[in-house]
Amino acid sequence: MTTNDINIASAERSKQEKRCTWLGLTIDMVMSTAKITLGTLGRSSALLADGVHSIGDCCTDAVTLAMVRVSGKGIDENYRYGRGKFETLTAFLISIIMLLVGLELLTDGATDVWHALNGRQLEQPQGFTLVVAIVAIVAKEALFQYTHRIGKRLDSKALLAYAWHHRGDALASMATLGGITGAIYLGENWRVLDPLAAIIVSVLIMALAYRLGKPSVEELLEISLPGNEVARIGETIGSVPGVCAFHNLRTRRNGMVRVIDVHIKVDANLNVVQSHDITTQIEQQLHTLLGQTIVNIHVEPYRGQNLCEKMHHGEN
Repeated sequence: MTTNDINIASAERSKQEKRCTWLGLTIDMVMSTAKITLGTLGRSSALLADGVHSIGDCCTDAVTLAMVRVSGKGIDENYRYGRGKFETLTAFLISIIMLLVGLELLTDGATDVWHALNGRQLEQPQGFTLVVAIVAIVAKEALFQYTHRIGKRLDSKALLAYAWHHRGDALASMATLGGITGAIYLGENWRVLDPLAAIIVSVLIMALAYRLGKPSVEELLEISLPGNEVARIGETIGSVPGVCAFHNLRTRRNGMVRVIDVHIKVDANLNVVQSHDITTQIEQQLHTLLGQTIVNIHVEPYRGQNLCEKMHHGEN
């Protein structure tokens, strides 16, 4: 795949990622303003806290947008493999933000439960705060569905992480809704449901943060592609006519691009043009198999080495 092809694909991908992020930023700004304003007027500490949480979402949106703009610039003289790691870094930063939000909700919920158990009475919120919480849940779940669909189609770690962040926000708003409902309809003794729900949701958010952060860290540390992909890559390389054997197969991801390094052995009597044609076939077949790829092939003369090396699909 040529550099120009990768840059065109990166630009189109970046355009769609930015559209999703701008939509999320706009909704988060509206929701944070509504939650803080109506939470204050409606005497709902849960809704007010959720509004402060939404301000943090706006910061996440800004970070995501900045990283997407950078990662969409493609390949140039300074970034010969592209800027895919910026996308991975974005997913990692979102997971860290989600972890911190989960810890904050856990701490605040535990503190409120402790105070309630020691006789502190929470204020009863106004009924209209329920409507705000319901709207927030619907809006965030809709954002999750839309962003997750685009992220899956583009194979974008940043968008997928961003989508799950929306789902985490929807869960937090569900806790707010549960707390407000209990405080209004079940009486003073049940207002402790609000912080209890926040504790449960905080655990869910931290679990999501781990789920998103682990693959991002692995990619930043340049872990190899999954074993089944490596096996298919090896089978593809070994099936190309003229490849007598191959070794030193190394793989990694750089955002949406898979990077493959391999040494192949060909007939020592082939000329440069014939050897180059073999490498071109390998590149084309790997692109067909995996999509956007950067393939580095080192050609060596075959001198009767064990043929089973050709069928060795692992990385060494």
